[in-house]
Amino acid sequence: MTPLFQFQGIYTPVVTPYHQDGSVNWEALADVIEFLIEKGVHGMITGGSTGENYAQTVPERLELARFTKDRIAGRVPLVVGTGAMLTADSTSLASAANDMGADAILLASPPYAVPTDRENALNALAIDKAADLPVMLYNYPHRTGTMMGEEFLDRVGRSRNFCGIKESSGDINRVHLLARDYPHIQLGCGMDDQALEFFAWGAPFWVCGGSNFLPEEHVALYEACVIEGNFNKGRRIMSALMPLMRVLEQGGKFIQTIKHGVTMNGIPAGAMRPPLKGLNKDDKRALEQVTRVLKTTIATIRAEG
Repeated sequence: MTPLFQFQGIYTPVVTPYHQDGSVNWEALADVIEFLIEKGVHGMITGGSTGENYAQTVPERLELARFTKDRIAGRVPLVVGTGAMLTADSTSLASAANDMGADAILLASPPYAVPTDRENALNALAIDKAADLPVMLYNYPHRTGTMMGEEFLDRVGRSRNFCGIKESSGDINRVHLLARDYPHIQLGCGMDDQALEFFAWGAPFWVCGGSNFLPEEHVALYEACVIEGNFNKGRRIMSALMPLMRVLEQGGKFIQTIKHGVTMNGIPAGAMRPPLKGLNKDDKRALEQVTRVLKTTIATIRAEG
């Protein structure tokens, strides 16, 4: 069965730049969006955890989504995140995504509630009904406490809208399961240090926070593996990216690190909303060094043709 929507390439979960008082820096957000399009990302996600959705009200999230939609102006697809504790909030976000003409929604399990597969599927189907748009599922049990199991996938798979999944469990067996038994739901990488393995198993897209500030380098891995089918080149690029993955994933400073990376590019991403705090000098120095080396290495690999 051909998916209703083709998720292809690098999808960036866009950060939310803030002023020091916690208000949105709209000018910086516009600059981030233009930078990402210029550097070749294939789609954007607003209202994800990388955008600090957990620290935003539903009206704020909708304002950010509408601004992003208007700024993109159809140049790349926009996916609107609907993740929330309350089903009513998720359905409000989903309905608004349809109203604003979004291309798809991102749908996660509700955190903390720990629903059964049946309950989680019924919740997802209610959100799907409110949106009536293509759906990218988001399986991240370490954040939500809930795995999107086989019963869940079987139930939601009856709707053609469920046509992609960002798989962030970290369990490589899930990659095998999804690729083999659920080919009608496009497999997407949501675990950055496994990107090469996802591409080897046929994943056509990668949702990667690091592409907020290193879009060309993430696009390079996608192109090598998916477009060129050159996994020797892909392994070299992945090897160059691995130190970045360690910096991003270790120490619980994922968003802080990405926002500092954006600031390094000359776009003031600003502070995080509480409870998060910024990086210390050692963390910043480590990111700057890793970024400098990987950019040089990947540029050399790409120049070899």
